[in-house]
Amino acid sequence: MPASTAKSFFWKAVRDSIPFVFVAGPFGLLFGVLATEANLDLLATMVFTTTVFAGAAQFTALQALNDHMPTLIVIISALAVNLRVAMYSAALTPWLGNAPFWQRALAAYFTVDQSYALSVAQYETRPDMSIPERMAYFFGTVALIAPLWYLCTLAGALLGARIPESWALDFALPIAFLAMIAPMLRTPAHVAAALVAIVTALLAAGLPYNLGLLVAGLAGMMAGARVEAAAERRAGVA
Repeated sequence: MPASTAKSFFWKAVRDSIPFVFVAGPFGLLFGVLATEANLDLLATMVFTTTVFAGAAQFTALQALNDHMPTLIVIISALAVNLRVAMYSAALTPWLGNAPFWQRALAAYFTVDQSYALSVAQYETRPDMSIPERMAYFFGTVALIAPLWYLCTLAGALLGARIPESWALDFALPIAFLAMIAPMLRTPAHVAAALVAIVTALLAAGLPYNLGLLVAGLAGMMAGARVEAAAERRAGVA
């Protein structure tokens, strides 16, 4: 039976998010361990992970702190890594822009890779969803992941170095991105943007402060926009 209420959309999102649970858990655990190794105490680690709630940016900031970079550079590096969230917000605005302010503010905090990828895919599949249904689905995508992230970070911070290195928890990050990105490559513009971003990121890997990632993101967006514009011109001519 298809989902037809805000409540049913919420629980559908919870079910859809279950695969990401197997990624968020190890990822949060790893962050807790590394934060401990970086000499952050338990309170600082939990304040960090609950206020930022952005895994890649948290790892970037942690690495920069370990490298004793200036505070300004730490902030800029974390913001550069998290720049994609600004693009996520822009992409979600047509779907959630008419929701009440407090809901949009809460959604801004919970906008991460998983919530964005799942929500946009759902909205594009069901464009007839109402605003309450869209918000319910969005919050359902993080109903499992957010508490799990906090709890696993806490567990990692408490266990610290007692977790054996053979567990290789850092496998979670690339798997998460592959699982999210692959289903989204549905048009030539998507594929072109991904390929150009990958090549640019590899070529610009030597740039300081993770600036290569920022350059790759911009190059990918430009390539995708050019391919999409060319496709629209061809469709207009036809």
